[in-house]
Amino acid sequence: MEQLPSSADYIEETIAEFRRYRQLAERALAQIDDEAFGAVDAGTGDAIATYVKHVGGNLRSRWTDFLTSDGEKPDRHRDNEFVLTPDDTRSALMERWAAGWDALFGAFEHLVADDLGRIVTIRREPHTVLRAAQRSLAHVAYHTGQIVLLAKRAAGSNWKTLSIPRGGSDAFARELEQRLQEEGRG
Repeated sequence: MEQLPSSADYIEETIAEFRRYRQLAERALAQIDDEAFGAVDAGTGDAIATYVKHVGGNLRSRWTDFLTSDGEKPDRHRDNEFVLTPDDTRSALMERWAAGWDALFGAFEHLVADDLGRIVTIRREPHTVLRAAQRSLAHVAYHTGQIVLLAKRAAGSNWKTLSIPRGGSDAFARELEQRLQEEGRG
């Protein structure tokens, strides 16, 4: 009989998922140039840059002092995250992005199992730490998908898949099976 995951397992797995989404977005961003980064998509009316700006701002706000202060910080102006200014260079926005992720990982590294049931607030609404983490992970996943889609569209035929390529599922399954057998787990 398998043992149920512990709260410590949950924290570890959540950190791993956040890292996976960050890496996915950054691998997509690496495939586009600065022009594509800032170009407004006709279908959505947003640029990849706005999603980078928004995610960075959201993560910084939510996870800075998150156990002791509201997750919507007074200095955050969410609506401005969807407006690009001349100061919003790719470099500046990637610094903002990194600062947001640093806030998140810094907060998670200090969590202990008993913290998951603690109450925190986001816009004065109470959440358990567990719920706040799930909400944030879903938010990051949502915007990562937007970043990947727009980057793929911008890269066109130069796009390099970030997962199993179309038509490659069988080959992937064979390679996985072989790797598991070699590791004695197959």
